[in-house]
Amino acid sequence: MTNQEQIAIFIQESLEGSDCFLVDFKVKPTNNYKVYIDADAGFTLEKCIGINRSLRRKIEEAALYPEGDFSIEVSSPGVDMPLKQTRQYHKHIGRKLEIELVNEDEPGILGRLLSVEEDGIRVEIIPLKRGGKKTALEPEQRTLLFTDIQKALVCIEF
Repeated sequence: MTNQEQIAIFIQESLEGSDCFLVDFKVKPTNNYKVYIDADAGFTLEKCIGINRSLRRKIEEAALYPEGDFSIEVSSPGVDMPLKQTRQYHKHIGRKLEIELVNEDEPGILGRLLSVEEDGIRVEIIPLKRGGKKTALEPEQRTLLFTDIQKALVCIEF
């Protein structure tokens, strides 16, 4: 088993019994591990510190890097990262999403997330203004399958 595979197991062990879940896990050639975690009830600084310490302790106890030549960064995905897990969509019901579809011939969608189903989401399309005119008079609702979504970003509203 490689160090990366062992650390993936340590991540899952560190998340057990919590509302936290792994969103993404990246490794740089310099043994720099970037772990992106989210949580159903919000990923707090305390949760982040606890997971980071747990991972570091497990790596050191397993002596994966006896010289200590590794680093680990645990953080939330951030607003600039696309939604990857179905659990993430649930947290954003009611928020605006900017959605790119797999079918490149179809334009992107700006919509308010209404619900999350097992295989997709339901959004209310937000009419866009073009040349001072809205493209649709009334908002329409649309169901999108996860397999049809290339990328979905949460839009921050001020």
